Amino acid sequence: MTAQTDTRELTSERVAGGILPQVLTTFDMVAIFVAIVLFITNAAAIQPAGPAAYGWWLIGFVVFLIPCAIATGQLGAMFPGEGSIYLWTHKAFGRFWGFFAGFCAWWPGVLVMVATGTLVISFLGYVFPAVNNWPIWGQGLFIVGVIVLSAVLAVLRFRVTQNMVNVVFALYGLAILAMFASGIVFLARGHHSAVNPWNFSQWAAGNSHGLNFTNWTFFGLVVLALLGVEVPLNMGVEIRDQKAVTRYLIWGSLVVMVAYALATWGVMVTVHGASNGVITNVAEAVAVGLGSAAGKATALVLALFFLFITVVYNYSFARLIFVSGLDRRLPPAMSHVNSARVPDTAVWVQTVIAAVFTLVAFVLVPAISTGSSVNSETRVYDILQAAVTVIWCISIAVLFADILIIVRRYRTQFQERRLAHPVVFWACSIIGGVASIVGIVATLSGSWNPTLITNNAGSVKIFGAVIAYGTWFWWVGGIALASLAIAVFVYLLGRRTAAPTQPLEAAPAQ
Repeated sequence: MTAQTDTRELTSERVAGGILPQVLTTFDMVAIFVAIVLFITNAAAIQPAGPAAYGWWLIGFVVFLIPCAIATGQLGAMFPGEGSIYLWTHKAFGRFWGFFAGFCAWWPGVLVMVATGTLVISFLGYVFPAVNNWPIWGQGLFIVGVIVLSAVLAVLRFRVTQNMVNVVFALYGLAILAMFASGIVFLARGHHSAVNPWNFSQWAAGNSHGLNFTNWTFFGLVVLALLGVEVPLNMGVEIRDQKAVTRYLIWGSLVVMVAYALATWGVMVTVHGASNGVITNVAEAVAVGLGSAAGKATALVLALFFLFITVVYNYSFARLIFVSGLDRRLPPAMSHVNSARVPDTAVWVQTVIAAVFTLVAFVLVPAISTGSSVNSETRVYDILQAAVTVIWCISIAVLFADILIIVRRYRTQFQERRLAHPVVFWACSIIGGVASIVGIVATLSGSWNPTLITNNAGSVKIFGAVIAYGTWFWWVGGIALASLAIAVFVYLLGRRTAAPTQPLEAAPAQ
């Protein structure tokens, strides 16, 4: 069916542009993209794959990152409103699925703010070893402080906050270049590479570290490392020039691919024993090649960057709460903006939720559990983040379904803003959708820490892929399913209690 008029227009589409200021440039969008997607610590986490790490990166770029960027570019060009996947899924599948996909995209962002806080502690601990001796509850309180500080910065005038993010983004780029330069200097001094990155024989499927289904947990890691392509378009109406939509996807994707390749090489060449996957190895690589002072300076830059990543996550994911308030999927109070025209209520609501999760994981659980409190915290952290990966991959799978429906339903808009032939989007949808599903299964199958959380109760084999199940599988899958059930409950509750939608004025509520 061809729709010449949009019968699924949301209130937020009509009024959000009049409430929020247009401040974002192409450079801003690239900085946001990199902050969301490029967790350079993954360059250390993937080291156990050996030289085949590059094979996994290449596969991830081709079958996941690039299809995501192409699909997001077309959807953003056709419907550049606030809320990205929430808006697009509403256009494709209606009210319920729009909210459901929006929840699946929002929930991971809240929980990732807990992870960024732990990364700040890790890099501060690299520079100041005394930090590593903090009790678990002390770390939890510190992370809560990071999350609260991120909220304070996120509710400032958006241009002010984004300028700070841009400065830290530039420093982040220098830190990544230092990781690459350290490898060059290390080899130039006559040292032998810790691991030969050019040993392509290690890629062979028959090799114990090769590209095969036995090692497909690395594909799950790569998918996790590349999630978030669509997030900058949560702020679609705040972009000055709509050409920035396609530009940020092109430049942002290039930056991410190059950065992961350079940092992975730097760690692989310089750090002996990097196969332990310790995240601070990205700073250690700089220390080995360029000296201890340079390594510590890099660690401080990374600590600062992960603080500001928390800020970016806070303000970008708050937009999903904001539009849900405008559309009465959530209480109207969620659409409130402050005098700086920033959705402050949404920011503080998700800040409180993230803080509560932090206190549970770092204070409550270690206090009541038996055994090492560090092990208890690690179990909670790993399981929550794995569940986040599963939920986020579900939202991306929905995105790949959205593009097919929208291209067919809104043919006029598609022809007016067409970026490629429809066959391209079919290919991206199939390849990216399958990659998302494989990422989900790989995450459920492979425990991130087998010594703490086993996953060996049994297994099944499908097309040569061994899918294990056990404690890890049931915890991660159970939390993911519970989260999806919460999404349905919140939707039904919101629909039952929300007041009838009334026309809104395009002006901020003070």
